[in-house]
Amino acid sequence: MLSIIIVLLVNLLIETSVSLTVKVPGDPVVSHVGSTMILPCWISPPESAEALEIRWYRHNQFSNPVLLYNHGKIQDVQEESHRNRSSLTLRSDQSGGLKDGDVSLRLEKLRVQDDGSFRCYVSGENSYSSEEVVLKITALGSSPVLSPKPLDDGRVNISCGSSGWYPEPSITWTSDEGRTLHPGGTSHSRGADKMFSVHSWTAVSLSDAQLVSCSVSLRSGELKEGRLNIQGIVSSGPWKALFLTFLICALLGSVGFILYKYREKLTGKKPVKEICDEETMERLSKEETNTEEPKKEPDCEEGTQQKLRKEVVEDVNIEELRKHAVEITINREIIHPDLMVTKDCKNMRDQPEYHHIGEEFPFQLCAFGAQSFSSGRHYWEVELVQMNTSPKNFWIIGVMKDGNSLLKNRSALTPSAGFWFLCSDGPYGFYTNTDSSIRFSLTPRPERLGVLLDYDDGQLSFYNVTENKHLLTISSRFSGSVVPLFNPGIRSLITILDCPKPVEPAESSQPLLSNNSDSGLTNEVKSEGLI
Repeated sequence: MLSIIIVLLVNLLIETSVSLTVKVPGDPVVSHVGSTMILPCWISPPESAEALEIRWYRHNQFSNPVLLYNHGKIQDVQEESHRNRSSLTLRSDQSGGLKDGDVSLRLEKLRVQDDGSFRCYVSGENSYSSEEVVLKITALGSSPVLSPKPLDDGRVNISCGSSGWYPEPSITWTSDEGRTLHPGGTSHSRGADKMFSVHSWTAVSLSDAQLVSCSVSLRSGELKEGRLNIQGIVSSGPWKALFLTFLICALLGSVGFILYKYREKLTGKKPVKEICDEETMERLSKEETNTEEPKKEPDCEEGTQQKLRKEVVEDVNIEELRKHAVEITINREIIHPDLMVTKDCKNMRDQPEYHHIGEEFPFQLCAFGAQSFSSGRHYWEVELVQMNTSPKNFWIIGVMKDGNSLLKNRSALTPSAGFWFLCSDGPYGFYTNTDSSIRFSLTPRPERLGVLLDYDDGQLSFYNVTENKHLLTISSRFSGSVVPLFNPGIRSLITILDCPKPVEPAESSQPLLSNNSDSGLTNEVKSEGLI
């Protein structure tokens, strides 16, 4: 009789031990770096999981979980790299949550290190069950940059490079007819961020192709492509191009010399020096003077310098700019994990525990605007100084192509990769990221920076709002949507401002930029980056 009772108890325990079963998807879950993903896991048949233990962990990390729910709440026992990035969530809109046994995991700000398996473990008093969910991480890198170099035999050596990929991408060369071209060599490298860079080269002639394409792709089929027309490069050759350049420069120099020598006959005007000698500078001083008190008449050298300074200075009508003001907020879904953003998505700075290594600018500390633009004019302002402090020395402000991933290194920050910005790099001054980078100094340093995106005209302009001055305009060609780009540097805050509504004048006909001279100089940078 005792043996029968023991058998019945054992069977009862066995039935209880298999009564709890969790289910997960059969296929891997795929997502991009920087995005948010849900790893589904649920109890079948449905039963409440509110009183159960729910543990998500990586391989052989049972005691160091990604997330632990027990005694009705999430416990503060967590693997450090997933802190503040993991939570329990609903696997679908129809899910009933924990009450129906939905124990799915939500992961935010995905990293390359998240690639791999996650185990869903659920246990009660007398039973437990666990299953594995495979997460595949991908990162779509920068657009390939093609660089040609003519060879002595009439061919062109073309190199192709791209960075920021995961997993390791493949590279393919094709002609305009769709024929595959054989590469001369291909190499892959992997940085400290675990991302892959790829470089390849091939030598082609006009008999091979006129339009050469370089495609970098993942196994999932996602790819980016760059193209180069080699017809003009091959036909000209280096010596012919050099000769034509020399010839053009010589012709321009001759024309300029002739115009200089005969300027009096052509224009009816004499050189400034002669005007000074004939005491005609009085007309210039009258144009500058509106008071009864006489001014000292400048000599020739002084008068010329005053006119140049007046031409270089560009005043700006801030009220006119603010007519194009838009509200900008930070996209909290795609920010670097070492950045902090306030609840109103207007303020950002680096985490207090963030440690920057080296002297190079921390390019990776970027945040992107939640608003995207594909036409029209859009203006916003950024505060670069806090109360009782001096203006920030380190920051990046500009725009980038919508859909780009988090920044990894400076080499990827090019117009051809979809980035346009102005950088303040402390003692190294200010510079643009254009293909021919422009470095310059600004005094005083901007305390409030205005940004005007003129999408249709392909211009990105920067303004010192407190000084009412235009600083710089980057000219390019945009395609697709672009979003604002911000980088606060280290150890200080930047704030996106809500622009006040402009005061409407009685008659407003002034342009965005007002220059006191018709022949004023313009700080304009040309960028031929195509995206």
